[in-house]
Amino acid sequence: MTGELTGQGVVVTGAGRGIGAALARAFAAAGARVVVNDLDGEAANAVAAEVGGTALSGDAASADGLAALVGRAREALGEIDVWCANAGVAPVGGANAPAAAWASAWEVNVLAHVRAADLLLPRWLERGHGRFLATVSAAGLLSMLGSAPYAVTKHGALAFAEWLSATYRHRGIHVHALCPQGVRTDMLAATGAVGEALLAPTALDAEDVAAAALAGLREDRFLILPHPEVAEYYRVRATEPDRWLAAMNRLQQGLERSDAL
Repeated sequence: MTGELTGQGVVVTGAGRGIGAALARAFAAAGARVVVNDLDGEAANAVAAEVGGTALSGDAASADGLAALVGRAREALGEIDVWCANAGVAPVGGANAPAAAWASAWEVNVLAHVRAADLLLPRWLERGHGRFLATVSAAGLLSMLGSAPYAVTKHGALAFAEWLSATYRHRGIHVHALCPQGVRTDMLAATGAVGEALLAPTALDAEDVAAAALAGLREDRFLILPHPEVAEYYRVRATEPDRWLAAMNRLQQGLERSDAL
């Protein structure tokens, strides 16, 4: 992987902290030239200075924001070889979640991937190669109790990554879906009691997730599972959906009992 990435131009969105910062460090250590993007300009600058990369603060979800980011990244890198669609939001709530929370989740967790691909594909197809790494989360394979917007939009992110791979694999486009379960980040901390009960016990450090991501790229795997047990959960969900839903509902009932105490 080090040889393959030496000199490659890599963009990581949401890279000011958490998984994104760990990805930026891992790619830089492997010899890539890294653009660090984040809404938080100070955080982006700090990570970029650490890895010898280029900080490009700004929105990585809206059409205008992405167009600006892709253009500036090409100026910095010459060409974008790897795009890490890592920025994400995890609003809490169910069907009653505010419309703004649903809209934000769709924009950042799904449409940001679609818009980035739309901008990147023409050059990638012309060149015959390009790599798209989407940070999807195990919620895209399974679900996430306590956050309908997150669960639904992460399913959408996975579906789009699958579509990209199925459509362009034969034309040199490599697509990867990174699906960690719990990761010790600010996002996990913000999930409160639900995250503490469901995700914290088996949570990984962000550096472990980044290492799994680069291993997945090395092996050219579409599905990258830093938590191997997620594969078995996914199998049960697909083959025994009623059993899986009953188990998830038991978890939900346990959370409700805890809240009642």
